[in-house]
Amino acid sequence: MRVGVEVGGTFTDLVAIEGGRVRVGKVASVAAHPDEGAFNALEAAGLALDRIEELVHGSTVGTNAVLERKGAHVAFVTTEGFRDLLFLQRHDRHNIYDLAYQKPKPVVRRRDCFEVPERMLADGTIERPLDRAAVARDLIPALRAGGYGAVAVCLLNGYANPAHEAALRDLVAAHLPDLPVTLSSDVTREFREYERASTTTLAAYLQPVIAGYLGRFEDRLAKHQFRGRFSVMQSNGGRLPVEGMKRNAISSLFSGPAAGVMGAARQVGLSGFKNLITFDMGGTSTDVCLVDDGRPTLAAETSIDGLPVRLPVLDIVSVGAGGGSIVWRDAGGMLRVGPESSGANPGPACYGHGGSRPTITDAHVVRGTIRPDALLGGTMALDAGAARRVFEGLAAEFGMALEEMADSAVRIADANIVRAIQLVSTERGRDPRDFALVPYGGAGPLHAAKVAADLGIGTIVVPPNAGVISAYGLIASDYVHYDTQTRRVPLDDAAPAAVATIYQAMRSDALSRFEKLGLSGPLAFTFSLQMRFVGQAFELPVELGAEDVAANTEEGLRGLFGEAHQRVFFHGAASNKPIEIVAFRLGITAVQADVPALVEGGDQRGRAGAFQVYDDRATRVCQLLPRAGLARGAKLLGPALMEDPTSTIYVPDGWIASHDTWDNLILRRLP
Repeated sequence: MRVGVEVGGTFTDLVAIEGGRVRVGKVASVAAHPDEGAFNALEAAGLALDRIEELVHGSTVGTNAVLERKGAHVAFVTTEGFRDLLFLQRHDRHNIYDLAYQKPKPVVRRRDCFEVPERMLADGTIERPLDRAAVARDLIPALRAGGYGAVAVCLLNGYANPAHEAALRDLVAAHLPDLPVTLSSDVTREFREYERASTTTLAAYLQPVIAGYLGRFEDRLAKHQFRGRFSVMQSNGGRLPVEGMKRNAISSLFSGPAAGVMGAARQVGLSGFKNLITFDMGGTSTDVCLVDDGRPTLAAETSIDGLPVRLPVLDIVSVGAGGGSIVWRDAGGMLRVGPESSGANPGPACYGHGGSRPTITDAHVVRGTIRPDALLGGTMALDAGAARRVFEGLAAEFGMALEEMADSAVRIADANIVRAIQLVSTERGRDPRDFALVPYGGAGPLHAAKVAADLGIGTIVVPPNAGVISAYGLIASDYVHYDTQTRRVPLDDAAPAAVATIYQAMRSDALSRFEKLGLSGPLAFTFSLQMRFVGQAFELPVELGAEDVAANTEEGLRGLFGEAHQRVFFHGAASNKPIEIVAFRLGITAVQADVPALVEGGDQRGRAGAFQVYDDRATRVCQLLPRAGLARGAKLLGPALMEDPTSTIYVPDGWIASHDTWDNLILRRLP
């Protein structure tokens, strides 16, 4: 039995696959104790933990610890003269017209930042040796007196030569053996000192939190005689055994959205769809990602609460447009949706838990696109009267009928989602019309057709059990690790040999890491170069087939960079300007060869017939049927509302739906 449990902001989802049998579950998350939500899901599904061979977990523990500032008490140690690195940051502004704008607040106080005398140059040579006497005299007593739970060490140019960072760790360990020390050279060996310092500090901030959470989770599993393999999802689309994650906590920040992308790509890929835009709309937010030829795109950096995280992550864009997103009127009289959410508690007004502000879920109840007695397969009754009441004030302010007001809110949410998809497609040099839209999450299939129409997308693929696809993605993901190193290499006739040498060294390190984690089986490697024209302040990723590294030439590398630059900026392919490689990224994957498919297995006994919904400023009569009631090969013309235990699919007029042999629901726009 394989089980995936994903803790979201509103619901905790579960998928269990044993042989050909699929069990799914959805329970309310417990915000203060995410592990309780996970074990509630296991209990609700009736799973005996001693029979589970593989358990994969994804949660928002790391994300919440940063957003709520509930991580460890961290001391930051850097090179003499750079104490204010975390506070100076960059001179960009996230909101350029906000006169009261303030830079993101670090997770470390200024009085907890310390300097050590040393200096490493950018080429890795030592300008000034680490002053060990000063460390013992000044730093160690300060760390002992400060009551710190973790130490983050980020020395200038530590990425080029980690000798001083390693020596500093050993000195701290000799005097304070129980104090965890996180080195920037272990977290991210890349240049740009602020981003590296921010990432290292966040890693140290999260390490005790994640290690403690996973330790408690393991203890609880052991009490129930769990003897299987326990692994945790990462932000890069792969998972790690729990022991590896305890030492690499920062990689778990966005595990839930990453799991959804991997599950959608794996399931929809069975039907032959390789170029996808995934669209996960849950209770709190909407997350979108572009999948090119079956592989989700990676970004070199992300951010959380405005703080940069310089690690390879899936290139996911999130907007505050979930089912629980608040619908409100701003000071200028404009209708807005999100980013504030009602969350799991109190949730939308229709949940009956005290919610008093209108949300997108309430809007769907008012429109009729969510039936009050159909949510979660009818196991969760909704209060339609409460949904209507919370929209009355807004409707009066705008002079609209309730249904028109709710429809307007949904259209605003659609517009927010369209903008997010443009960020991962159009602004990355990709035409969304060349991709199929893959909606999932509880609300994604409700919005998909209107979003696709606005983007000119003609094909939608809805995976089975779409509301829990993130939990399936936990099972479907491979074991993955990425390593990135900054090494500046000019693109000349010596570059191919240098690239091959660096690849072999990084490959050897990755194999050693996987061996220590006990990971074996078929291994696959990816290799990419971060390249730019000399003088540019940014670089582009250029994929280089791992099997072709030794055969590359200067002209071949130049051509690959020219193609990437042309695709994104529409110029540069024929340029003769000097080019340089500034960083190398290697990925190692332990491929899971026998991943089961996610089949429908839904209840065909749901209500069928005709039903009225309000959509696009008009009342429409649509067909109503359970999703599993549409036979394979049959065609369903919109407008129609299809329901399953985890989500609702809306097929508007002008679209046609059919099931394929993998239980994926294909929606195509009629000419």
